Order: sequence, then C-alpha cells, then structure tokens
Amino acid sequence: MSADEAAAMIDDGMVIGMSGFTRAGEAKEVPMALARRAKHDPLKITLMTGASLGNDIDKQLTEANVLARRMPFQVDTTLRRAINSGEVMFIDQHLSETVELLRNKQLGKLDIAIIEASAITEDGGIVPTASVGNSASFAILADKVIVELNLSTPEALIGLHDIYIPQMRPRREPIPITASDSRIGTPYIPINPDKIAAIVLTEGQDSPSNVQQPNEDTQQIARHLIRFFEKEVKAGRLSSSLLPLQAGIGTMANAVMNGLIDSPFENLTMYSEVLQDSTFNLLDSGKMVFASGSSITLSEKCGKHVWNNLDHYRDRIVLRPQELSNHPGIVRRLGIIAINTALEADIYGNVNSTHVNGTQMMNGIGGSGDFARNGQLSVFITKSTAKDGALSSFVPFVSHVDHNEHDVDVLVSEHGLADLRGLAPRERARVIIDNCADPFYRTALNAYFEEACQRGGQTPHCLEKALSWHQAAQQQGSMRSVAEALISANSEKSSI
Repeated sequence: MSADEAAAMIDDGMVIGMSGFTRAGEAKEVPMALARRAKHDPLKITLMTGASLGNDIDKQLTEANVLARRMPFQVDTTLRRAINSGEVMFIDQHLSETVELLRNKQLGKLDIAIIEASAITEDGGIVPTASVGNSASFAILADKVIVELNLSTPEALIGLHDIYIPQMRPRREPIPITASDSRIGTPYIPINPDKIAAIVLTEGQDSPSNVQQPNEDTQQIARHLIRFFEKEVKAGRLSSSLLPLQAGIGTMANAVMNGLIDSPFENLTMYSEVLQDSTFNLLDSGKMVFASGSSITLSEKCGKHVWNNLDHYRDRIVLRPQELSNHPGIVRRLGIIAINTALEADIYGNVNSTHVNGTQMMNGIGGSGDFARNGQLSVFITKSTAKDGALSSFVPFVSHVDHNEHDVDVLVSEHGLADLRGLAPRERARVIIDNCADPFYRTALNAYFEEACQRGGQTPHCLEKALSWHQAAQQQGSMRSVAEALISANSEKSSI
C-alpha cells in the first residue's frame, strides 16, 4: 500500500518503534506521510528508535507536532529546541537498555513497528538495511509491523546481519559472543508474517554523515593516544593488536581512529555501535581485520565507495542489534577499548557528554555509558576549549554528570593525556590540569584546586565557586572573566 495508507494505521496516543540508528536504516516514507497527515489531522505519539534518524524525519515530525515523547537518542536541532523548551518529553537512555525495558513491560506496550528492509524472506523474515539498532525487538514485540521495502539497497546486504534476541529473564542463557567475528543468530529478523500489516515500496537513501576532516588538534589527540597504547604494549598490558575497539560517532572519534592507520598496531578488530569512515579506511589499509557494529554511517564520498563495493567487505563486517553491540556483559568479556567524546570534564574525572550548562540537552548519552563502565579501558577525548577559547572543556565541577570518575580511565586533549588509573582524587586533579587543560585556564584551575585543598576533604571543592565557571558562561558567554579573577586572587596571595 502507499505510505499515506500505512500512516493512517497510526492513532493518537500510540507507541511507535521505528528502525534507524545514527542516520542509517530509518523508515523514510511512512513517517513523512504521518507528518503530512498531522497537519490536518492532529495526533501525538511516543516514538522509540535505535538512535538518531536521518532525512530530517525528527525535524518534520516535530514541526508537525507529532512527538509527545521521544527516546532514546536524537541529533536534530529542531527537535532539540522542542526538548529543551519542554514541548517534547525526551527520555535519555543507555542504548543497550531501551528494548530490555520494553521487553520486560516497563515502557508499556508497543503498538506498531515501522521497519526499513532490504528484503523479505519467503517465510516472512525481515532483512534490515544499513542498521539493525532496535529493529529486531521492535518487530517482534509490536502488535503490527509496517515494512518499508527499500528497492535501492544493495543486494550484498543480504547475509550481512546477525540477529539474536536474548532470552527472557530469569532463565536467560549467556550470550555466546566470544569475539568480534562471532556469528550466533540469523541473517534476518524472524517474525510471524501475520503481523505484517503493510508493505510500502521505497527507494530513499540514508543521509550521509557530516564528519569533518581531521585537523591539527584532532591529529594531536590521536598521537597522544597512540603513544599511550604503545606504552601499554611495552608494559605487557596490551598486545600489538590491542583489544577490540569502540569509537563514538563524530569528527574527533573518527579522526582518532584514522590515526591508527599510521600506527605500529596490526590485526585490529572493532566491536562498536557505528561503522563509520575510519572503520573502512582501516579495513582498506589492512590494519583492521574485522568490525562488528549496529549500523553503517558514512560520508558521501566514502559511502559511494563502500556501497558500490560491499561484496569486498562482506566477510569482514557484521551488523547486530544494539542490545548486543552495546551489551555490558559482552563489552566486559571482550575487554573493549572504549573511545568516546566529552562535552566537558572536571578536575576529578567526571564527564558530561549530554548537557550544555547542565540543562540544555545536546543529543543524549547514546552508548558511551554502556562501553565506559564495562570496557577494559575507558577513554574520553575532547578539545581543551570551545567557542574560540571562550569556554574551557576542563572545569572545577561538571555541570551534569553522565560518566562519573569511577568509570573514566583516560582523558585526552590536544595538549596531552591524563592516565587516571590507580589515582586518588587529589592526584587525578593534578594530572588532568597539568596534562589536558588549556594553558590559560590551567593556571586558574590550579588556583581553584589549591584553595579547595586548603579547606580539606577527600575530593576538595569550594562549593560556592564550583559552578561559577558555568554561571559566567551562561551570563557572559565566556569563562575567561572567572578564570582571570582566580589567577589575579592567587597572584595576590603569592605576593603577600
């Protein structure tokens, strides 16, 4: 049937699960038809996805006032404004948890799943496209399934996926993934074909990623991290093939992964969420031998190369449901090296990855928490400043905590690397300030820390000043005045 006819099945108040993970593999026609319908037939829904959607779908649904509730991740600026104004209720979740909560009836009932497919098997199995995300569990748990059969997807996608659904608790057996290249499931989503309520034929394309080229700062971050890995190999804590790598999506993480091409490491593997440009660059270079993810999200240039030559990669990549790609037990078992991006970090190692000034949501925690808490090495990278130096990415106290100090092993900026393993809070502060902070803000952070230490405490703070940097950023658009005041006060104390 047509997308408009399929969208007519969606009623006000329904809970909808939709395919899509990091701008890949989302349903493309039915949500747009729903947005068109809502302009003359208003309705509100709860929308669950794997992660972010492409093709401005979140934007269109927000502008049509369709979204009452959204989870677990997004990247759209229009939706972000609606979230921060309170118009849309956004539930920010670890990406491994959404379908677990749904499966155990903690998020209510799923009415309809809308899943993009590259093929349908003769017994009704759904073959996903460029992402799996939460699609498999959505299709299994929903009352009805609308399939968008995308005729423009490459045939080589068939057989690329590994669909496995964990058993229900409390009798769940261990998930038998013991390496990045383990295959334990089926290459399609097995569902009762009687649940398929509609098939909509489409030919839409995924949105390309907007990853920028590495610059000197991101290359410097990569060099610091590579030197750290070299020391770990020399100390016998890592082998020359390291351990399976995970990298968050975005320019910095992509640049750091690209830096491994010129490193001494060989036979690398990846167990991550998103296979992005750097993954295929590493595969092409021969440095990486296998990559497991939940989606493929590529720039326009890299996408043309990969999608036209997908057969070349078929035996070296696999796409899984995100509850497996991000599963805490598997992450712990494989000993993942997790590399994620921080908005800001404080002098004790707490990391904020979601909220500007503690209140304004950016995108969401995504899968970073799944990997950071459970991996063998938890690395967070960030440039030392933002807004042309007006803001310091290293502050006395983060304005919002996503990853507490217990889950952060290494912080890296363009200035250096802070290895926090085995350090007490006072030791961590010195290492972070001296190695990672911008030189201008470094002096002010040291002044704050010295005053806090005089007051005492296992984790020293001047509580009345702890968030003053964020107050200045909110009121003046810059942290420089607070930093200058601290430097000046410290200078006066020193002269006395």
